This record gives sequence, C-alpha cells and structure tokens, in this order.
Amino acid sequence: MISPAQFFKCLSDDTRLRCITLLQQEGKLCVCELTTALELSQPKISRHLASLRQCGLLLDSREGQWVFYQINPSLPDWTTPLLVNALQAVQSTESFKIDLQRLKKMANRPDSALCC
Repeated sequence: MISPAQFFKCLSDDTRLRCITLLQQEGKLCVCELTTALELSQPKISRHLASLRQCGLLLDSREGQWVFYQINPSLPDWTTPLLVNALQAVQSTESFKIDLQRLKKMANRPDSALCC
C-alpha cells in the first residue's frame, strides 16, 4: 500500500502530474499518446510512467502491441480527495488544455491504426 510520503513524492514532478491528469481525463493511454500530448521523448515518458507504476498510482496492461496505462482503481480511500483536487487544479491550467488539445488532434491513435 502506498504511504502518504510516497504518494506526494510521486506527484511532485510536473511531468508525472501531467501524465496522471491526462490519464484521469482519458481513462487509459499508451506511451505514444502521452509523448504526443506532452511533446516529450518516449524514454522520458516511459521513465515517469515506470515511477508512477512502481509507487502504485498506475496500472499497465498489454493490448496487442500496445501497453496502456491507467490510474490504479485500488488506491487507498484517503488518496481519492487529494488526487481529485490536484487533478482539478492541473486541468484548469493553460498548459493542460494545450496537452489535451495535442492529444485530441493526434492522428493514428491506437483505437484507429498503428501508433506505438
């Protein structure tokens, strides 16, 4: 189970916070979608996703050739209001709106064609 210190440490990085906010908005995303939305390299995104997975905030699942990430639905109850408030704050920023816009404009998302 994640401790409060681990929880806050995992969310203390801007890239990880942006990733988890997009995941909360979209439900699940693959690495290529996050690299497009955040305009960051695949290794950097993968490293941050691994950190979020290791601390228990994310789950990953393989679907064909893609690995999708989603917020862990089994997080302790005390994390829910903290996560909701943090993500609402991020969603109100201009940078998040730009990230989301880039994601929505992305061609060849996994549901429609080859991506990653």
